[in-house]
Amino acid sequence: MEALINTVLLTLLAAITIGVIRQRNLFGVVMLTGVYSFLMSSVLIVLDAVDVAMTEASVGAGVSTVFLLATLHHTKKLEQKPAHTALLPLFVAAVVGGTLVWGTIGLSPFGTPDAVIHKHVAPKYLNDSMKDTMVPNVVTSTLADYRGYDTLGETTVIFTAGIGVMLLLRGGRRRASSRSRADQTGAGGSA
Repeated sequence: MEALINTVLLTLLAAITIGVIRQRNLFGVVMLTGVYSFLMSSVLIVLDAVDVAMTEASVGAGVSTVFLLATLHHTKKLEQKPAHTALLPLFVAAVVGGTLVWGTIGLSPFGTPDAVIHKHVAPKYLNDSMKDTMVPNVVTSTLADYRGYDTLGETTVIFTAGIGVMLLLRGGRRRASSRSRADQTGAGGSA
């Protein structure tokens, strides 16, 4: 049953990707990317990565969609036709994708309990979490204690990106309001 759910979700993700590529209306692109993020969070829930799924749903489907819609409010609604063909970007994407697939050939099959990743620090986290951190939830103790600096770095990156987007949107609003004031002053001065 889980394989069927994954197949359906991945097929929908591929269809949405094709829709994003073919879409010229930027509002449609923003909506499709929001749906893509929501479906991706569903895939992560099926894979039992609920913490990552919640982050994907809130940041990918929620905050990013709102920021993109706010940005779209300050820009044109339709994408311009490209001046050149997309063969070079397609070639680069194919090479990078092929390299990533080639890099995974030697990995253990997905979900194998005796994979190398499960023999390094995972047993320590599972066995010593309560003793070291006094936190009963292993995921929380891993993210907040064992990998605390990593989590702080990720949070800082997301916070900085959000501040940058808000500053960019604020700058566009200032230009629009100064233009409207200039128009009002010009109209009032000529009367």
